[in-house]
Parts: sequence; C-alpha cells; structure tokens
Amino acid sequence: MDLKVIYEDNHLLVVEKPVNILSQADNTKDLDMVSMCKAYVKEKYNKPGNVYIGLVHRLDRPVGGVMVFAKTSKAASRLSDQVRTRTMKKTYKAVVVGRCEQAGDYVDYLYKNTKTNMVKVVDKSNKDGKRASLSYRLLGGAYSKNDKMEYSLVEIDLHTGRPHQIRVQFSSRKHPLYGDQRYSKLSKVGQQIGLWAARLELVHPTNKEVMVFEAELPDSYPWNLF
Repeated sequence: MDLKVIYEDNHLLVVEKPVNILSQADNTKDLDMVSMCKAYVKEKYNKPGNVYIGLVHRLDRPVGGVMVFAKTSKAASRLSDQVRTRTMKKTYKAVVVGRCEQAGDYVDYLYKNTKTNMVKVVDKSNKDGKRASLSYRLLGGAYSKNDKMEYSLVEIDLHTGRPHQIRVQFSSRKHPLYGDQRYSKLSKVGQQIGLWAARLELVHPTNKEVMVFEAELPDSYPWNLF
C-alpha cells in the first residue's frame, strides 16, 4: 500500500493513515503504520538495516486521517512530551446520529475494561475512571434517504486522549458515531465509522516552529452527505 505523505523533513514524517490500518503492530500481524513508514524511509533513502520510526500517538484502527511519526529519538521524546502536556492539538471531524446542538463541551470519567477493550462512562467517584474532555461545534446537518436517519457533521477539539473517547462520549449522549460497530446499536455490518483525524497542530521538535497539518475528508458515504 502506498504511503500518502503530507510532510517530511529530517525529524518528522506526517502521513495520512488509511482507514482499517493499525497504528502499530499487534498479534494479528496485519499491516500497520509504523511498518509502512519504516518501509517508505528504507526504500526512499536506500537505508540498510533497521530504520527508526517513533510512534508518538495512535488512531483507532477504523479511523483514518493525519498522523505524525518521529524519525529520530530526540524528536520522538519531544513530540511525546507535547502529547503528554496537551500542547499537540488534535482536531477531528465526525458524523453522528441525530441533530446536535450548535456547540458543546463534554466532560466525563471513563473506565476501560482491558479484557473486553470496551470503554464506558463512570461516576466521578470511581477511582478507576479517568477524566475525559472535548469540545465540539456543529458544521452541518443532513438527512439520509438511504438510512432514513438524520446526521450531524461535527468538528471536535480533543483536550484529553483517552481510548475510544470521542466514540464513547458522543454515544453516551445519544449521538453515536455513524458506523461505530462497538458503541452504536444503529450501526450495520460493513459500515465505515464516521470519524476522521482532520487536523494536527504541533511545535517542531528542533526549530520550535508551530506547524499545522490537515487531511481532507474522504469523498465517500457518509461524508459526502454534507
């Protein structure tokens, strides 16, 4: 599979992750982004032996969009610090069921069951719950004759990076994401989840320049409803 490169220099490799590709290898041994990036660098620069690619953040397997990888350990460390301190800003777009308010802020406490890989909203007093925060604004609404349902297109600024955060927080408010096989009873087999990593803002690890990268929405259903 060809790698779609958005930006590259000696320290960064910014790419568009295709949907249904792992961020990093797991026990399924399916294709993953780290391996794809390593193969790209190895081939482009004719590098012998192992190639360093640092994973600094992840996207869920069904989610596509912009990702940044580090080409040096120094860059990986500094980018990871930006993730930890939330100075790396991630903006997503999502198609959700129903008509959302014009804008909103969601704050919840989420608990992940590692055995089932499911996340749920829990009470603030639950010692295993982790605070999750996001804000969104409504970009548009559409009615699908195919599904006989109303959908909203929202833009989401993620303030924390909890597993499945966007999917769980919207689902818990009766606005599950289109095609979310895990957290929506309305999704159907074969539907592709309506979640896209649209924009990434970071500080360059060496020259300290603020950089913004974007990935255009897919020209496919349900995105083309809008």
